[in-house]
Amino acid sequence: MLAAIAMLFVSATAALANDPSGYRLGAGDEVRVTVFNHADLSGQFTVSGDGVIALPLVGDIKAGGMTPQEVESGIKDALEPDFLKNASVNVDVLNYRPFYILGEVNKPGSYPYVSGMKVVNAVALSGGYTVRASQGKIFIERGGQQKVPADPQTQVLPGDIVHVPERFF
Repeated sequence: MLAAIAMLFVSATAALANDPSGYRLGAGDEVRVTVFNHADLSGQFTVSGDGVIALPLVGDIKAGGMTPQEVESGIKDALEPDFLKNASVNVDVLNYRPFYILGEVNKPGSYPYVSGMKVVNAVALSGGYTVRASQGKIFIERGGQQKVPADPQTQVLPGDIVHVPERFF
């Protein structure tokens, strides 16, 4: 079971590292929607806690758990044929949702995600390890899955929860 979860974890990391279009939106992500030649329908939107973005004219569009390309398709479907013909829509991620680091670090909490971030960068942002930190036993919780072991070079993704446990002598 743990091996299957670890494989899912690794494949999600590899998919984002090799193909950013595989990124799935979640609550707190900020996106820019552009409907070409319709500035009144375009703008910046934040994915709400229930996974939707509220657009002018068409209302709520599901975005949580979807790729930006899937959201583009959903917006286009909502606009056609009642409002626009041959709508051209683009969705870009402006700001990713934060990641969290908990446990034996000097400043645990929420931090803004930066592309290419690794566990070592996350620890540095949080002020480094405490004297009680078990630096060799770090875990990451991704997408509500079970915690999986990580090392300093493991990639951190938006929404991840990095756990640095206390060491026992």
